[in-house]
Amino acid sequence: MLRNILSVGGLTLVSRVVGFARDVLIAAMLGAGPVADAFFVAFRLPNHFRALFAEGAFNAAFVPVFSERLVKDGREAARVFAQEVLAILLLAQLVLLAAALLVMPWFMVVFAPGFTHDPAKFEMAVTFTRITFPYLLLISVVALLGAMLNSLKRFSAAAAAPILMNLCMIGALVGLTPVLPNAGYALAWGVLASGVVQLLYLMWDARRAEMSLGLVWPRLTPGVRHFLRVLGPAALGAGLVQINLFMDTVIASFLPTGAVSYLYYADRLNQLPLGVIGIAIGTVLLPEMARQLKGGEPEAAADSQNRCLELSLLLTLPAAAAFMTAAHPIMTVLFQRGAFTATDADASAATLMAYAVGLPAFVLVRSLVPGFHARQDTATPVKLALVAVVVNVGLKLVLMGPLAQIGLALATSVSAWVNVGLLAWMLGRRGFLRVDDRLRRRGPRMLVATIGMVGGVLGGETLLAPALADPALMVRMGALVLLCFGGLGVFGGLAVVTGAVGRADWRRCFRRRG
Repeated sequence: MLRNILSVGGLTLVSRVVGFARDVLIAAMLGAGPVADAFFVAFRLPNHFRALFAEGAFNAAFVPVFSERLVKDGREAARVFAQEVLAILLLAQLVLLAAALLVMPWFMVVFAPGFTHDPAKFEMAVTFTRITFPYLLLISVVALLGAMLNSLKRFSAAAAAPILMNLCMIGALVGLTPVLPNAGYALAWGVLASGVVQLLYLMWDARRAEMSLGLVWPRLTPGVRHFLRVLGPAALGAGLVQINLFMDTVIASFLPTGAVSYLYYADRLNQLPLGVIGIAIGTVLLPEMARQLKGGEPEAAADSQNRCLELSLLLTLPAAAAFMTAAHPIMTVLFQRGAFTATDADASAATLMAYAVGLPAFVLVRSLVPGFHARQDTATPVKLALVAVVVNVGLKLVLMGPLAQIGLALATSVSAWVNVGLLAWMLGRRGFLRVDDRLRRRGPRMLVATIGMVGGVLGGETLLAPALADPALMVRMGALVLLCFGGLGVFGGLAVVTGAVGRADWRRCFRRRG
């Protein structure tokens, strides 16, 4: 399981690195102005619905049911079930797409009401969203294929697909901007093209796995009805998560120009460890626990969850500390050029620090929720998430005045910790979460290693200050790389010395079975 996590995380890391190149290019060409704000809203809207209808909710419902079919009835029965679900998914997505394209201007009034005071920005947001919205249909099918392949322990294709999206957007930005009104149009068309490319790639890998899906007429078979019963609460839970992000966009649209962009750039950096660690853990842990529980191995499932919690803390505590101590040099070196000014870098850095407060919580949620979903309980996490949503929205309304977009990010972080606390409490109450001695022993040692790393990073910033402010980009980039790897080295050394991680653990992670 840990090897699979490292494999998915490694591919996700490549995707994030390519994504950084994309964002550096976007920042240089668009900055944080009205075109950037309009595109980021257009990009976020189909992603809200993707998380609602596709990746998050869909995986939570589909993987346990598909795994059950696979274990009990074999591959062919599982493939037939996947085809039946695909037919219902396509029907629902086509109806949603037609409705969204029809009412888009009115929907944008709800989604970004602050844009109505700037007619040009509002019109761009509507146009960009109409171009990007069909991406939702394509990526929903990609999510189904990816969930199916993950259940078969084929994790690479689904993890690598986002790399193709970033490459398509970079290609569109470079190749189409000269022939379109502005770079926002180029990016929107790049998003749509990426959906086509990802779908073709996943279809190819499914064919290699001898699990190609055909088109069948939509029918509410017993298997589909069971899937929809599990999907309902999962979709509601994903909807609550999206309400958090939706409120960010709604409230930020009332803030001065640039707030939406600051949130985007900060969140992109925050998504690096969240994607590399959190998504990788959630992707691998859910089918692993589902198989173990269906196979009558509850102790193995509990051990899998403990190891994922341990890995989450080991990798996110230093990442969060690094973002809180080195946010400013990270933002200035990566993004401050072209249309992205020093003021933009300062505002984005402060927003990143607020997001970093909740980074460990964002990842821990990915290790806790599979404890419910693997048991086909998608309702309980929804009830607990509702409390976190209320906390989040309330804090946003309180903090938006004095802290602007920083307050929105901080509210998101606090609500994530509330969600972690509630999930852990409920799992423990039901006897599904038993923190073992190894996790209890190593957790405090990870914290000690993180504190030592903070001192090393602060000292490194002081020593490298002249290089980090050098006019030459390569000098600044080299200093940032040195600072990052220096902090990583300090943490790694302290983790081994304190016993937060053992040498034997790493050898076991990379050792292949006979």
